[in-house]
Amino acid sequence: MKARHWVLLRGLVRQHRHWEQFPQLFQQAFPEAELHLLDLPGNGDLCHCASPVHIRGMVDVTRTRLQADGVREPVNLLAISLGGMVSIEWMKRYPDEINAAVIINSSLRGMGTLFDRLRPENYPAILKTFFLQRSIEAKERLILGISSNLYPDKAQLAQTWAQYASEQPTSTKNAVRQLLAATRYRAPEQIPHNRVLLLKSIQDRLVNPVCTERMAEQWGWPVRVHPQAGHDLPLDDAEWVIKQIQNWILQPGKNVT
Repeated sequence: MKARHWVLLRGLVRQHRHWEQFPQLFQQAFPEAELHLLDLPGNGDLCHCASPVHIRGMVDVTRTRLQADGVREPVNLLAISLGGMVSIEWMKRYPDEINAAVIINSSLRGMGTLFDRLRPENYPAILKTFFLQRSIEAKERLILGISSNLYPDKAQLAQTWAQYASEQPTSTKNAVRQLLAATRYRAPEQIPHNRVLLLKSIQDRLVNPVCTERMAEQWGWPVRVHPQAGHDLPLDDAEWVIKQIQNWILQPGKNVT
């Protein structure tokens, strides 16, 4: 990759600290990279902001923050879930600003049914997380229980994530606004960019991996498949994610599992 700047974007009601050790491992693998861990409005450093109800609004805020950091050259995007939708809209609207992108376990309206994009067996847990559960730590345990298959100590991590949520809370209103934006977002009619790698977890219990497969089929993007990880693939197997990116950089046209 010629671009040295990498923008990392997380998903629904997640913030930059939820990457955990992934940025450090990525930096070791790509020492020349300059990482920008940007929060979507309503989360993390921007928890005081209202979350846009359209993905394009999230793109606008993210671009403005990146420009405020002094970045004017094309960047690489690495994004998961809702962050992947933001990346696709960014590439669609401003393709010259993006060198390449890696999109993990995302989904788009038109490339998956409502039940594919958010598996219905999770609806009770999501309802409880957003509206009924008062304990922050219990909420984080619910989220980890759905999103991670391989992390070895979820109880300890839930305590850490509860601390994040206490310090920089995502309001219920912003959570709903983010969910609305994600539900509304439709796949572009034309391929938004030519240099995109898709990563999917075949055991994703939140989003049906068929959504990623349809993006690969529709736009000819290469896809790599993890056989065991959950929705939060960078948390479950950061080294695998980094290895796929390294291999793709060396062989960008190769479509393998």
